[in-house]
Amino acid sequence: MKRLAGLSALALIISSTSGCGWLWGEDGYFRDRGSDYLEARQTAPMQLPANVEAKRLDPLLPIPQQVASGAAESEYEVPRPQSLVLRGDASEFSLQKSGESRWLVAQRVPAEVWPVARQFFADNGFRIVEERPQTGEFSTEWQRFDALSSAMARRLSSKAPDVAADAETRVRVRIEPGVQRNTSEIFVVSAERPAGSSADVAFTSRSANTSLDAALLDELLASLASSAEQGGSVSLLAARDFDAPSRVSLSEDGNGNPVLNLGADFDRAWSGVGRSLELADVRVDDLNRSLGVYYINLAEGTKVKGEEPGFFGSLLGGEPDKEEIEARAERYQVRLTPVGDSVQVTVEKDLNTVAPADVARRVLGLIQENLG
Repeated sequence: MKRLAGLSALALIISSTSGCGWLWGEDGYFRDRGSDYLEARQTAPMQLPANVEAKRLDPLLPIPQQVASGAAESEYEVPRPQSLVLRGDASEFSLQKSGESRWLVAQRVPAEVWPVARQFFADNGFRIVEERPQTGEFSTEWQRFDALSSAMARRLSSKAPDVAADAETRVRVRIEPGVQRNTSEIFVVSAERPAGSSADVAFTSRSANTSLDAALLDELLASLASSAEQGGSVSLLAARDFDAPSRVSLSEDGNGNPVLNLGADFDRAWSGVGRSLELADVRVDDLNRSLGVYYINLAEGTKVKGEEPGFFGSLLGGEPDKEEIEARAERYQVRLTPVGDSVQVTVEKDLNTVAPADVARRVLGLIQENLG
């Protein structure tokens, strides 16, 4: 009913305005006023009474002296403005400082920065012992400089001379979404302990050795910039590994219901399934991570937050109302269940009813296709 009313209003507006000279044309209400200033006439300056003292009144919009005549012999077309000059040397990665704090800013999402940053530390001899892609963190084990690559050990020794040659250090790298959209912020914090010590020194919010952190950030910045100059193919190809399970297979349970098996922990599987549903344009109405459930509606596509209908979209009814959505809704639940070292993904109509096999196979197939 709302759409019909909108169409009727639009038809009425078009029919009532077509052929009406009082709206369009040179004498119409909506005429082009772009050249009206050419017909402006200069008037005498404002005169004040003789007994009034006031400051000099200068014209707000004086006519330039080089203009010989205010009359135009023909229609004048205003030239288009010059396009902005883009800086070709602007880097995708930059070093930021605030007091003693230093971090890197990348003009890329964390999923693209993660594999390149991780590869940098692995290639330079750092042994990674703990990594959490979902939170964008990884840590290295305790090592001396001479256990790193010779080039890295030499550079760190020169840039951080206050670190004892026989001391052991470890590093924690954290990659967070940046303040601006589609950017990342990279933080590096190191910990240090004396040689021969077995104490597990915890990471602190502020590093005990700022010169070492600064040296690591400088080296990482140079590596990231070099990767970007080469096209960034490594990060783009490895972005899906940020939350992709190591093994994915589609099978059936004992009752013949389709099941998607993911070789990953729950955190990585939950992140990967959510990303896959978005890439497959499947509408997620709600989710409950503690229960491991995505509530989907196959009749609607993904909704972009903040997107508003245009003028004619609003006139024609805008977004469908709740009655229309409910009438065509195809709601299901995508459930993740940890089983040992893997996670099983199933599709249900509700808590007590499995989804039809063809629907479950289609949804799980979309998830599988967008995981790898």
